Amino acid sequence: MIEAALRAYLIKDEASNYYLSSVSDTDGEITEKRLSELDNLTSLTKVSMGKAPSLFLRYEDKDTRRGTIKVFSGDPDTTSVPRPISINSHISVEEVIEMALHKFRIDDGDPNDYSLMEVVLDKGVQERVMERYECPWPQLLKARRNSLKQMKQTRYYLRKNEQPTMELARMYVGSLPINLSEFKYKQIIQKMLDEDSMFASIDMVYAQYGSACVSFSDHEAAVKAYKILKDTTYEDKLLTVLFIPEIHLDKLPEDHCPLLVFVNTRSGGCQGIDVQDALRKMLNPHQVFDLDQGGPLPGLHVFSQLKEYKALICGGDGTVGWVLSCLDDIGQESVCSSPPIAVLPLGTGNDLSRVLKWGGGYQQGDDLYQMLQTVMEAEEVKLDRWTVVFEPEGKHTEIDNKSNSSNSSSGDDMPNLFVMNNYFGIGIDADLCLGFHNAREEKPEKFNNRVYNKIVYLRQGMQKLGRKTNCRELNKEILIDVDNKRLKLPTLEGILILNISSWGSGADPWGSSDTQDEFQRASHDDGMLEIIGLTGVMHLGQIQGSLRNGIRLAQASHIRISMKTDMPVQVDGEPWMQLSGEVVVSRSALQATMLKKRKHRIARRNTEPAISGDSAAQRDQAKLVAVNSEEIAQI
Repeated sequence: MIEAALRAYLIKDEASNYYLSSVSDTDGEITEKRLSELDNLTSLTKVSMGKAPSLFLRYEDKDTRRGTIKVFSGDPDTTSVPRPISINSHISVEEVIEMALHKFRIDDGDPNDYSLMEVVLDKGVQERVMERYECPWPQLLKARRNSLKQMKQTRYYLRKNEQPTMELARMYVGSLPINLSEFKYKQIIQKMLDEDSMFASIDMVYAQYGSACVSFSDHEAAVKAYKILKDTTYEDKLLTVLFIPEIHLDKLPEDHCPLLVFVNTRSGGCQGIDVQDALRKMLNPHQVFDLDQGGPLPGLHVFSQLKEYKALICGGDGTVGWVLSCLDDIGQESVCSSPPIAVLPLGTGNDLSRVLKWGGGYQQGDDLYQMLQTVMEAEEVKLDRWTVVFEPEGKHTEIDNKSNSSNSSSGDDMPNLFVMNNYFGIGIDADLCLGFHNAREEKPEKFNNRVYNKIVYLRQGMQKLGRKTNCRELNKEILIDVDNKRLKLPTLEGILILNISSWGSGADPWGSSDTQDEFQRASHDDGMLEIIGLTGVMHLGQIQGSLRNGIRLAQASHIRISMKTDMPVQVDGEPWMQLSGEVVVSRSALQATMLKKRKHRIARRNTEPAISGDSAAQRDQAKLVAVNSEEIAQI
């Protein structure tokens, strides 16, 4: 049980250093009892007096007089490997600085020119310059008694003191009105602040997102501004405010490719939070961005001046689409407009992740360090993307394939436009998806793991078995033109249009290619879509169980669908009821660069001479390193 708890909390340590205790509440009196190896944990889960006891993981305080801390270097020119420092209750920060300088072999450094930074990776990245008289060890002991997780999330950095006027404090301000001028955004933010918290300049405005990045020449003014803005609402919307780091391009080696990490902390139950905590320990914490804090825009802005970088998206297919859409919007303003993207699957279906060989879902305890190594070795592939336009009945709209809006509507008479990455469905598939979506909206707290989500999907399908649905004889309600040719439809209840060869958590409705078949092999980068027919709920179940494929109808690069009545539709798993009208699907110019996991190669004895001058191999071996940033103190 202790070993399982350590894995769950991502604590790499000996199980013998910990023990379990049982805490119970009896008539308002809280008692804690240490458990021995002979105690039966099954009996502890039984409810007594209406309440079950709680189990706590505690650290075995074998010797509280002394311990060891790891000190990281805050200097980009110094090795990032932390140095262990032995301390006790009487050793101060000043003495820790002296020992750290010796460990890092900076023997000519003056301790008065350095500071010790305490960084806590809990609820964001919180930094504090420690006073020279403080003693770190008693503080760690107190944190360990309160929370093992907080203790493990505490880091120490040796940082050389800099002139405060040399660095600017940079801040992201979001949730402002969209599509305003830079002057108007400046006016809005200035009215919220006083003279002691005024910013120096606006670095960048993202009008389509209602966001601005501002700089402060005075750090104290930045802190005051943060305190004011974080609790401020504008037009009944709470502002999104966070400090963002600055990448020093001159400190990055030419052969290194930094990694930008996005984590959807709401994906996979609590997995997203645990993954974020673990990655912030392994990497520079400022290169790991929580999508719940301003979405993808802050991270993409920070990396916008890099010539080359890779991105890792931790979330489901919807999260990947979110980041890609944001990258479409601001890519033209970035030096690297299309960075290669890997996926750590935290969602329910994870179909795009499956196609790219990253698996069907992250499991607690998976080796994240090995995942980072795999990202480094992954191969770049292209992913076709498609524009889906819903035209109101009686209207006709010319499609701009260079449009970079993933979901736009500028009036009642204008069509809704989407960018599709995975698939598009009409009929029974979208109807089930809509039922699941409504159930999740009603009770979101229940949908916190993949197993339960799939059970709800199954229940939705079972309820429709044998019942007459509004998707019966769908073929009589729609007309499909593929590459300007009318498609003859059999009796159907649903249509699937696939860009990738995975749907519904890993099923392959198109199936493997047949040499006698008129159709080509399906691929996500061939500029073609696969159109598949579904005969009903039973057919969907057979496809999920790999007992049967869908009905192959066509392969095309341009599709127009006429809907005579209102129907359920879904784009990349996002469902709704669509009014009658026209649907046009065409290839977008916004092709994405993705990272596909390489197959593990069997090691063999080298019997051939090495090939020198292989620049591609050298590039594959380039390490993904933490970006060097002067980390601005956060609240």
